[in-house]
Amino acid sequence: MQTREIDFASREGISWTTTSAFTVFHVLAIVALFYTTWQAVAVAVVLHWICIGWGIGLGYHRLHTHRSYKTPKIVEYFFALCATMTLQGGPIFWTAMHRIHHQHSDRDGDPHTPRDGKWWSHMLWTIFGEELHGDTEVLGKYAPDLMKDRFYRVLTRWHWVPLVALGLILLAIGGLPWLLWGVFLRVVFGLHCTWLVNSATHLWGKRRFDTRDDSRNSLWVALLTFGEGWHNNHHAHPTSARHGMTWREIDLTWMQIRLMKRLGLAWDVQVPTASQIANKSLAAESAA
Repeated sequence: MQTREIDFASREGISWTTTSAFTVFHVLAIVALFYTTWQAVAVAVVLHWICIGWGIGLGYHRLHTHRSYKTPKIVEYFFALCATMTLQGGPIFWTAMHRIHHQHSDRDGDPHTPRDGKWWSHMLWTIFGEELHGDTEVLGKYAPDLMKDRFYRVLTRWHWVPLVALGLILLAIGGLPWLLWGVFLRVVFGLHCTWLVNSATHLWGKRRFDTRDDSRNSLWVALLTFGEGWHNNHHAHPTSARHGMTWREIDLTWMQIRLMKRLGLAWDVQVPTASQIANKSLAAESAA
């Protein structure tokens, strides 16, 4: 059976499920400020590191989407579970959307290019178009490697369950402050940090490499996202496990991958050679 085609940059129709969820989360994120405790803040900080740093950076992005390193299957599954608690969809959805972004970056078909508007690239793209977060049939052709694994198919369809479970655990242990900070405020902050990679790093910053898109490097976005802000580096070398190419470019996710390698938890780690870096650099192009 042939898979139907989807316009991932469509502005037709609003996904009311996504819109309602984001509205509730943003409202309760504000409410969380009135229930501030040091314990609740600490919980949110630790969970931001686990869910964004491990789940999105180590998992969805560098492992599941780009396969920039290999790790034991149980670790791969764990990172995927962490990522579902960011309210960014299941592994097949996230991987498919990001691969489409790279395929059509800043051109027709890119789901979230700033050329269609700054706010479109930042968050509006998430609420327009067809609701696909749990649709493995449509998204599977963009992530066939994940589609072969039943765990990823089930997790994509039920991607909201781990976050609900986490909320119940936090409520039981720390009451309303832990729930509000550990789920609602932490998720909203993490969403905007991730969305900044789609918007800010295609608008502002420096370009080291010659790429066909508008990707740029941003220190402040990198600090918020554990290294994902070195976006021009990433688009020049998408399969690289290392995004910060020099010691000045702080890349906490790369540091964690290096640690995993030393512990035997990561192997076949992909990094560009010096000649590959030189061949794509703008400095080399201008000197030619």
